[in-house]
Formats: sequence, C-alpha cells, structure tokens
Amino acid sequence: MEFKRTVLSFVFAAASLLAADPAVTQAKKELAAKNYDAAITGLQAATKANPKSAEIKATLVEALLAKADSIMYNEALPPRAKYPDALRNYRQVLTVDKENQKAKASISTIENIYKSMGRPIPQ
Repeated sequence: MEFKRTVLSFVFAAASLLAADPAVTQAKKELAAKNYDAAITGLQAATKANPKSAEIKATLVEALLAKADSIMYNEALPPRAKYPDALRNYRQVLTVDKENQKAKASISTIENIYKSMGRPIPQ
C-alpha cells in the first residue's frame, strides 16, 4: 500500500512539472493567431509573477522574435518603416536573452544596411 501511494505521489508530481504554465498556453494560442503584442504582454506579466520560469522566458523570447520577424519580413512595409521597428524589437529580445544568436544576427544585418547607405543607425 505504501509503495502504491509513493508511486502515485511521484506520478502526480511529475505531471504537475510537465504541465505548461497557463500564461505560456495562452501565449502559444496568441502566437498561432499572430497576436504578438497580446502574447508578449501576457508573458511579461507572467515573468513578473514568476521571474525564474525558464518556460515563460523561452516563450517570451519566441514571441519577441516572432514579432520582430513579422516586421522585418513584411513586404508591404517600406524599409524606412520596418527596419527601425524591427531593430527595436530584436534589441528587446536581447533584454530577455542576452545571448540570442538570431536577434544578434538580425541586428547586425539591419545595422549593416544602415551603414551601407551611410545613414545613422536608429537607437
């Protein structure tokens, strides 16, 4: 009987560890619908409530990158509109994940575009 109770306790503990944070679940739905700002806002609030959650942080980085990419690769936007906005968003990724290689590479690409045009890089 004691063994059975121990196994059940372990199963419930493992299940609770594997359960996704509700903020992450909601953010994933928002991302699927391309509602980047809603996903980011919810995840930022969740980060304040649970600053050590790797799951929330990873999903926030994913959302920030998705928003930045959606701006950067939007062919309907002219370069003068998309580059400064995308640059700001890629930089925001680095405030959450300082080592994010995709954000660093994208920032470098945009900065090189400005340099090649002889224009100041937006802050």
